[in-house]
Amino acid sequence: MKLKQLESLLGDLQQFSNPKVELEQYPTGPHIASRMLYTAENSFGDVESRVVADFGCGCGTLGAAAALMGAEQVIAIDVDPESLFIATQNADDLELNIDFVQCDIKNLGWRGHIVDTVVMNPPFGTRKKGADMDFLMMALKISSQAVYSLHKTSTREHVKRAALWDLGASSAEVLCELRFDVPQLYKFHKKREVDVAVDLWRFVPKNNDGNSF
Repeated sequence: MKLKQLESLLGDLQQFSNPKVELEQYPTGPHIASRMLYTAENSFGDVESRVVADFGCGCGTLGAAAALMGAEQVIAIDVDPESLFIATQNADDLELNIDFVQCDIKNLGWRGHIVDTVVMNPPFGTRKKGADMDFLMMALKISSQAVYSLHKTSTREHVKRAALWDLGASSAEVLCELRFDVPQLYKFHKKREVDVAVDLWRFVPKNNDGNSF
């Protein structure tokens, strides 16, 4: 699938109608989501015919992108039932087969390398310090191939140090810097729209040297 076609399909998805600030719910826009999954597949072969998990899936944009890019199975996980309801509707609208799981990522009871690839737009950790690293820690534990994740550019050195030294990644690479469009969703937002600089990371767990073949 071409990048423009993927972005167009993702652009039609429903997003949060009543976002929860305590969960740092911000929609992953079609521009970023399409580039994330397109890069994961076309540069590294980490999506097609793979088992892909979407951590903190929200309304399911990244999971839908993985399915559209040919993933063998997509497992989308979120703690919020309202988000999962929307995500299920989105998958149905695109006629995609996605397995949805309601669970707090920290309480995920999986052991071993359950999936090949994890894709995620984790909480930035501004409301709950360290929330982004909780997601990354679990993702590295259960993936055999790679983890693709978005983190604020301002935290780049912290993320790299934590991934390599504390969380057991064998490599941590910023693939590109993107602009995350944060709309005026919450009362404390003073501006109608804000662009936040984010890094698209590719982490490789210790058991894998980064080769997809």
